[in-house]
Amino acid sequence: MNRAKTYGAATATLVLAGLAIAAWVRTPDAGASAAALRTVSARPQADPMLAARTKGSPDAPITVYELSDFQCPFCLTFFKDFWPAIQEEYVETGKVKFTFLNLPLISLHSHAAEAHEYAMCAAAQDRFWPMHDRLFETQETWSRMEAATPYFVTLAEQLGLDRTAFKQCIESGSVRSIVASDVQMAFQSGLTSTPTFIIEGGAVQGILPLDDWRTILDSIYAAKTGTD
Repeated sequence: MNRAKTYGAATATLVLAGLAIAAWVRTPDAGASAAALRTVSARPQADPMLAARTKGSPDAPITVYELSDFQCPFCLTFFKDFWPAIQEEYVETGKVKFTFLNLPLISLHSHAAEAHEYAMCAAAQDRFWPMHDRLFETQETWSRMEAATPYFVTLAEQLGLDRTAFKQCIESGSVRSIVASDVQMAFQSGLTSTPTFIIEGGAVQGILPLDDWRTILDSIYAAKTGTD
C-alpha cells in the first residue's frame, strides 16, 4: 500500500486507545476570550513506541500532545523559537509530559510521510528525539530535494542506529500503521493543521507567543498542584 493511501484514508481498521478530550480550539489570531468550546476525540494509539516519543516525567501534572509535520515550516518555527524554552522551563522541571504525534500533510509536503517513517523507525531503537531534532535542523535542506531518501539514510547513519534493523523497519513499512493512526485520530477530531497542541483538554492550532505558553502552562500547573 502506498503512503498516500495509507495516510489519506487512515483506514478504519486501525485500533486506537481511547482518550476523549473536551477541547478549547482556537486559531492563533483569536484571543483567548474568543475560544469556542467543542468536543474533540483525541486517541493517540497505545503503541510500544509512544514512550519513545514522549519527554518528561510520567508523573508530570500537565500533558501536552504536539501534532506535527516534519516538513511544515511553522513546525520548524516552533522547534527553533519555542521548544527550547518550553523544554527547559516545563519538561525538564517535571511540570509537563510532552508527546509528539504524527500529522504529515502529504497533500502539501511531498517528503513528509517518508520523514515520519524514518523518525518512527528511529523510535523503535529509542532514538526518536535525536532523529526528530536532525529532521527539523535540516528541514530546509531535504525539503527542497526531488528525492530525499538518501539524505534520510545519511541522518540515520549519523545517529549510529543499527543499520540492519533500521533498513528492515523502513522496507517492511511496519511503522506506517502507527503514523496513519495518529493521522486518523487528528482528522476525526477536526484537527487538520500543524502544529496543533492538545494541552490538558485544550487544542490550540498554530503558533503561540512564548508568553502565552507560559501563561497557559503556569495557570494549569497552579490549578492542578495548588501552588502559585
